[in-house]
Amino acid sequence: MRRSAAVAASVAAAVLLAGCSADDGRVEADHTHSSGQGHTSLAVGDGTRVSEVGYSLAGLQVREQPDGIGELRFRIEDFEGEPVTDYVEELTKELHLYLVNDDLTVFRHLHPARDDDGTWTAPFDVPDAGGYRVVAEFIAVDEGGNGDHVVLGRPLALPPGDPGDTVAEDRAVSVTVSEAPATGPDGELRLMVRDAAGQPVTLGTYLGAYAHVTGFHRETGAMVHLHPLGAPEVTEDGSELTFHAEIPDPGDYRLFAQTRVDGFLHTVPVELTVAPPA
Repeated sequence: MRRSAAVAASVAAAVLLAGCSADDGRVEADHTHSSGQGHTSLAVGDGTRVSEVGYSLAGLQVREQPDGIGELRFRIEDFEGEPVTDYVEELTKELHLYLVNDDLTVFRHLHPARDDDGTWTAPFDVPDAGGYRVVAEFIAVDEGGNGDHVVLGRPLALPPGDPGDTVAEDRAVSVTVSEAPATGPDGELRLMVRDAAGQPVTLGTYLGAYAHVTGFHRETGAMVHLHPLGAPEVTEDGSELTFHAEIPDPGDYRLFAQTRVDGFLHTVPVELTVAPPA
């Protein structure tokens, strides 16, 4: 089966939401396009599998650099085991990489660089050793010239090392759930953004969006990914963002909401419970 046909056949099982992240999105326990659009296609995969529809996350390595910062190296391979080198930019990047630990207290949103041979590299630092998951999101150009939007992931055990730059929980900006979605294709998530004094904020854009939300199911690790449908609605209660949330699985999620306020990018963890349809 050609990759484009395989993707089309698997879209019904896709778990990624319409939507995509920070130059250095980090949090310890702690882009809509300018018009508010989300992703241009529904992704196949939720980051819990290393291979989907003929693509694989391969050759994952961790190297320590002289400055103590780690480096992730990997490839995206096609169904023939060849490295993929042709991508469609999505939200200004060819590939978005997420690194999250098993208890969802450490989160990184990275933008790797690609060599001509298809090897991706990304510097990173985390405060703790232990179990992590690496999740790659990309749109590859298949042999028919179409874009295959895929999300792949695999576990990663990081050994003890230099704890690096730990970051306290961001208290300058708060993000709360004002409306939680139910499962299914018609879910809607609303998030309220305020400053430390509980006042509305003026949101800038990051990678062309007013916010970037990446979430993980607490039991399965399945990733969800959202961007707002448009500009925030600013009232005396705060700056509210609305997201279309097509979430297939009920349960508890931890979201990492990335917003830019006063020129600074803030990464804020948000707890969300998604219920089945009434």
